[in-house]
Amino acid sequence: MRVGLIIYGSLDTLSGGYLYDRRLVECLERAGDHVEIISLPWRNYARHLTDNWSRRFRQSLASADVDVMLQDELNHPSLFHVNRAVRGRWPIVSVVHHLRSSEKRAAWKNRAYGMIERRYLRSVDGFVFNSETTRDVVHAQVGSDRPHVVAVPAGNRFDSRVTEQDVTERANADGPLRILFLGNVIERKQLHVVLDALTRMGSAAWRLDVVGGLDVEPGYATRMRRKAQQPELGGGVTFHGPVSDAALRDHLAAAHVLAVPSSYEGFGIVYLEGMAFGLPAIATDSGAAHEIVTDGSDGFLIPTGSAAELTLRLRDLATDRSRLAEMGAAALRRFARHPTWEQSMTAARAFLLRMVERAHARA
Repeated sequence: MRVGLIIYGSLDTLSGGYLYDRRLVECLERAGDHVEIISLPWRNYARHLTDNWSRRFRQSLASADVDVMLQDELNHPSLFHVNRAVRGRWPIVSVVHHLRSSEKRAAWKNRAYGMIERRYLRSVDGFVFNSETTRDVVHAQVGSDRPHVVAVPAGNRFDSRVTEQDVTERANADGPLRILFLGNVIERKQLHVVLDALTRMGSAAWRLDVVGGLDVEPGYATRMRRKAQQPELGGGVTFHGPVSDAALRDHLAAAHVLAVPSSYEGFGIVYLEGMAFGLPAIATDSGAAHEIVTDGSDGFLIPTGSAAELTLRLRDLATDRSRLAEMGAAALRRFARHPTWEQSMTAARAFLLRMVERAHARA
């Protein structure tokens, strides 16, 4: 099978969506498929819209020698119109991580983004969804008549080999509660809520490690680094920036709890990656985190933006190490029940093969 994949920038970009795309490409190539990466440059949203009227882009797309054209839905502003000119040459399948219009922002902005996204979603032949939540959001926008598969991400990027005994010993060891924030430092990930929560912790001992890119939203990252210097936080926050997989594994192994209270996640790979090391996950009740996190068992689902609720949960884990151990063990068991990357991406590939076979049958 010859597969095209349209993305912005590099497939090596550090984010959950690009990790998903990389895993899918790896699965396809292991199966003997040929994958052609079609990369568009990163620009602002308005300039991405102009790609639809680029004769060079349209011609290069129309001449692609593939059996199926995959498109990361992130690229929707560059494709919402041009897809109509090339549709029918091969099946167009959108890989949807989450809709831009699902993110928290001014309502008028999301209405504008939603208009473009709906036009894009109607221009494709099928979908690969990363969660049931994402599927339901898209179906509410454009209906459920197009073929699709839900292929959930996995958390088995690392060979953690952490046992429940390891989790218990880590929880009961002397020292502060080790909190890990893992993700690019962008407003949607809500690091400011974590910092606000920690200013209210009182005498509870804690340390926060922030691991993730600082250059995606540099203005926000700068504000967060300043915020972390406020006296109430007592120098307990360390920014590490992006790190190697080996260093990330060490951070996961050393932490007690993962706190990433994003305003919206289409899935939340990071929660599963933490659970692989026995870390209870603190997420929000917005988006798809509830598909991973069971509130009060292997983590907590707090209201979006609620620093007060986050303080209560962190203080509870800092002062009740037996509960921390129990929730860490539950997180480990939750991870063990989840499909692997190989299982999920194999299901996605089987769906693509069906789309190609169906197109050939109609030809």
